[in-house]
Amino acid sequence: MGVQISGMVQGKEFEMADLAGKKVAIDAFNTCFQFISIIRDRFTGEPLRDSHGNVTSHLSGIMYRFSRMLEAGVRPVMVFDGKPPAFKRGTQMAREERKQAAEKKWKEAVEKGENGYKHAQATSRFTPQMVADAKEILGYMGVPVLQAPSEGEATCAAMCRSGVVDFASSQDYDSLLFGAPRLLRNVSVSGKRKLPNQEVWVEVRPEMLELESVLSELGITREQLVVMGMLIGTDYNDGVKGVGPKTALKLVKEHVTFDAVVEKTEWKEEADLQQVFDFFMDPVVLDRPEIEWGKPQPDRIMRFLADEHDFSRERVEKVVEKIMQNRSKGAQSSLGGWLKK
Repeated sequence: MGVQISGMVQGKEFEMADLAGKKVAIDAFNTCFQFISIIRDRFTGEPLRDSHGNVTSHLSGIMYRFSRMLEAGVRPVMVFDGKPPAFKRGTQMAREERKQAAEKKWKEAVEKGENGYKHAQATSRFTPQMVADAKEILGYMGVPVLQAPSEGEATCAAMCRSGVVDFASSQDYDSLLFGAPRLLRNVSVSGKRKLPNQEVWVEVRPEMLELESVLSELGITREQLVVMGMLIGTDYNDGVKGVGPKTALKLVKEHVTFDAVVEKTEWKEEADLQQVFDFFMDPVVLDRPEIEWGKPQPDRIMRFLADEHDFSRERVEKVVEKIMQNRSKGAQSSLGGWLKK
């Protein structure tokens, strides 16, 4: 998901402790979707479930990753998606078709006794019930939950621009297109990860990207970055066939403006390109919401995870201990130098 420009930009690696005391707006859909996709049986591909058959992979991810954040003194805010723009419907339908095809391949792999993990990952969905469960456990952990009017990562970017938070966090580079001054990646999914279609595992480390540095390194404006993303393909349009990051960068430098690039390039799009461009530049957002961090509720965390969703009581108790240690953290941050005074 999101625009693919990983080979064009270089982030600054950091440790979780470097974020102590910093406010981070997190793209909830992106984060929970990663949990649902990754936290599965490595052979069958089955996600974690409770005794009632409810998927709990996202709850496991939230429990462990967010307890680490809170223990380190990070002040996370989870921002959930609202209503997507109408022009996203085309890419959503195409994505659903791919999920259905993956479900068929997953079923066939399981029936043959083959590894189904890869196909299972491609079937991941973040359902309304999962959203409700995620919001509930986050509330018990004291993590503020916000409902964006439209795309969550757009609101995360706006909150970072307005100074409500110090960083926006998402796996997608789309946050930069939305204008996030400082983007954190791999905060929720750091560690060992298997490369697609390869028996190779790589170390994934948290990194921070600064929009000004990215634009300076590429030698373009934010408007050109948006057009570059559209050429490659975003969550809202398919992009131009055969155009990758390097070619896209060359095209925006050569033609400069959105109108000129559209005129000189063979787009075969169902999406309204002007609408997509305008949405990236000026999306519907919450830019200055009021945020209040709550006090963790150990009893409710235990009841929700252990009693209602069959998590190990011993593991939940350890997580609660980490969360409660958060109360004395949050004084120093080595990423402070990245923030404008």
